[in-house]
Amino acid sequence: MKIHQPAELIEDANTALQMLKEGNDRYLKGELVQKSSYSGDREILNNGQKPFAVILTCSDSRAAPEIFFDQKLGDIFVIRNAGNIADTTALGSIEYAVEHLKSRLVVVCGHSKCGAVTAACSGGELPPNINHIVEHIKPAVKKGGDIDEVIHNNVKVMIEQIRADEIVKHLGVTVTGAYYDIHSGAVKWL
Repeated sequence: MKIHQPAELIEDANTALQMLKEGNDRYLKGELVQKSSYSGDREILNNGQKPFAVILTCSDSRAAPEIFFDQKLGDIFVIRNAGNIADTTALGSIEYAVEHLKSRLVVVCGHSKCGAVTAACSGGELPPNINHIVEHIKPAVKKGGDIDEVIHNNVKVMIEQIRADEIVKHLGVTVTGAYYDIHSGAVKWL
């Protein structure tokens, strides 16, 4: 059985990405690493956090990155909103994680069967707050394709927005994309 590597030992984006890939592989095989108890994790994290990666993903309840990347409390800094959009709130959260928590990897993770992307593709009249989300997804819709292609396009559009952020650029943070398949549990790296 593998022992979970503490996050403070992960100092670069390549190692962080490898940790996420290995975690998804364990998840797919049902060979999850042994983690300490939640109370033990809370005790350790009481003194601060050192997440090795930032994950911007959808708020869909079927797509929980701590689970499908097989990570413990404190390992990943997760930002969730419908459609995994990089609006000002998400960008501010990313800036905090890369500048103050020293995370060097940002992953934008879309997923199959995304309701926000489906809504953006469908068009029509929407309530103002949902419309705010859809407006951020429209550039991906304009690139065309079926729902899965638009989901991939949306991830790529959000990556571009994050890479353009001054703090992310200044710190040389790696920004990459992923696609989580709800049915299989597999993460495809984009």
